[in-house]
Amino acid sequence: MKTSYHSVHQPKCGVCEKHCKSFESLREHLTGPLPKGNCSKMFAEKGCDLCMKIFDSSDAASTHKEACRLPPPVPIATILSDSAGSQNKMSSSFNGCIAADSKAVAMDCEMVGGGSDESVDICARVCLVDDAENLVFHAYVQPASPVTNYRHEVTGLTAEHLQDAMPLEEVQAKIKEILYNGEILGRVRMNSGKARLLVGHDLEHDLESLGLSYPDHLLRDTAKYPPLMKTNLVSHSLKYLTQTYLGYTIQAGIHDPFEDAISAMRLYKRMCAQVHQLEGLAINDTNYHTQSFISVFELKRQRELDKMSPDELFELSRPNYRCWCLDSRTSIQEQSNTNPWGSW
Repeated sequence: MKTSYHSVHQPKCGVCEKHCKSFESLREHLTGPLPKGNCSKMFAEKGCDLCMKIFDSSDAASTHKEACRLPPPVPIATILSDSAGSQNKMSSSFNGCIAADSKAVAMDCEMVGGGSDESVDICARVCLVDDAENLVFHAYVQPASPVTNYRHEVTGLTAEHLQDAMPLEEVQAKIKEILYNGEILGRVRMNSGKARLLVGHDLEHDLESLGLSYPDHLLRDTAKYPPLMKTNLVSHSLKYLTQTYLGYTIQAGIHDPFEDAISAMRLYKRMCAQVHQLEGLAINDTNYHTQSFISVFELKRQRELDKMSPDELFELSRPNYRCWCLDSRTSIQEQSNTNPWGSW
């Protein structure tokens, strides 16, 4: 247990209850080249290949699969066209409203190439959506340095798109306004307050391209969340995660930042909605993601541990990451303090 960091928060086989480090490991356990015999048979009959759950009957599994497989988002061109009222305003920035009670926003950036070898990533377009999948901010960004490759086959961008683009400083200010949600910087860094969670895929790269930083305890990165990583804990692409866990295809041609941001948000919400046993550690502890269950064992005297059964020891275990299900529980707990019937 001390070596593997197994915990109730890790993906688990619905048949033999084996815990795995990632959903990819669980997928190999159920459908890989050498699957577990009885588990594989049960999963084939009653399992969902998206969320990896096993149901009581094949009919229940079929009904679930219809709801589990999500439709692709509407293209951003449709959203912007409807909002602007005409195609010729497509290159202007779009600012929407975000509900004050929105707990999280997802962000995606599109990069053009800079430098003599065209390898420098320069943010040229940014999109933010809220947890209800509403577009709250979209802008073309004035390049911080000369563009040597617009990467049109991927970004769909040309010089014309960036001709009247928003200055980087204004983009930074708008994003900070959305993320901080009226909270002062010091409190955001310490204990969040009203600041929003930032969801995305490879957020460090996006933030760096925007010249921004954001506290680690407020980042929800689908590229670095252990249950969504490969068996060797290397990142999957957002395209793969969306196809595998949401059931639709993105980035088939030109990348759509609205589509990518919504896909990251859907992955986050799917992970957030998992129901795990509530453990003893306070669920609103922002340092939870840095603590492993070894420290819990160190709090117990050895004689007490020797008396415990394997199941009792397992109850003390902690993953070496912060499970996103705790975000939902924190939200529910906050609402229950003011409204006992509330839910997120």
